[in-house]
Amino acid sequence: MGSVRWAFLCGSWTPSRAEWLLAARCVQREEKDRIGQFVFAKDAKSAMAGRLLLRRFVCERMGIPWSQIRLERSPKGKPYLATPLKVGSDSGGVWSFNLSHQGDYAVLAADQGVQVGVDIMKTTMPGSKSVPEFFRIMTRQFTAYEWGIIQSAGSEHQQLAAVYRHWALKESFIKAIGTGLGLDLQRVEFHLSSEPLTQNQPLRQTKMHLDEEEKEDWIFEESLLDVDHHVAVALGPTDKPDSPPRPSSLPPPTTFTLLSFSDLTASASPLTEEDPTYWDSFKTKAEGPQRQRETHTSRQAAVSD
Repeated sequence: MGSVRWAFLCGSWTPSRAEWLLAARCVQREEKDRIGQFVFAKDAKSAMAGRLLLRRFVCERMGIPWSQIRLERSPKGKPYLATPLKVGSDSGGVWSFNLSHQGDYAVLAADQGVQVGVDIMKTTMPGSKSVPEFFRIMTRQFTAYEWGIIQSAGSEHQQLAAVYRHWALKESFIKAIGTGLGLDLQRVEFHLSSEPLTQNQPLRQTKMHLDEEEKEDWIFEESLLDVDHHVAVALGPTDKPDSPPRPSSLPPPTTFTLLSFSDLTASASPLTEEDPTYWDSFKTKAEGPQRQRETHTSRQAAVSD
């Protein structure tokens, strides 16, 4: 059985003109168009990195030439491979894969013989809302038991981290089964590992209860990409009853490997012609926040004068 865990640091990626235009040429035209519609550069970068991560995985691990890869989305938005695939006898099982991007990273998780869902969450203050108000809004997303764990976590920041940790776990499960947000999250309850999360070794001790019953055939890997980014990977049974993902039957958990832009495009081949206007549009989005900061600074200076 194979296992892949890749991450790309979008937050600090400042693509050059050549990089952005190359990236745009190496994804499907409809994906390029969709990415071009994002209002903010950070969202466009995350989406582009996600598509490149996925295509690199399909090309290098599933053995499909880049130019022949055809990716589609399910009605619930989960990506899947539409390209016909010949599975050899020594393949180790059908691959399942999933993407997530939030905060400063885009991540990909893939395994053979199981269902896979991944979610990444960055622990940040909830915008203009206070933490108590944010918790009030999130009340129905967690069970009474989970709220007890969250509220006993310690400081306000530690409680926020506990909220995002639980949320990433729930999202990873939802994404693995492909139901979207239609599932009542009160039905899903997580009992966290007592061991602290680290960047070096994923944990598999967290347990899930569905409708108050522990689901032993679901495994959850948790780790930190850095002090603020928590990643959860859900591994569940496929339609084949003879292949439940029990810890004893899975390879040791794999840590996330941080890839560079050169890694993302190492196996790539352009699918479309270069479009210089695509860079112009992205550059305008990227410069927008800087202009806003400069305007804000100028206004502050004028007031102080």
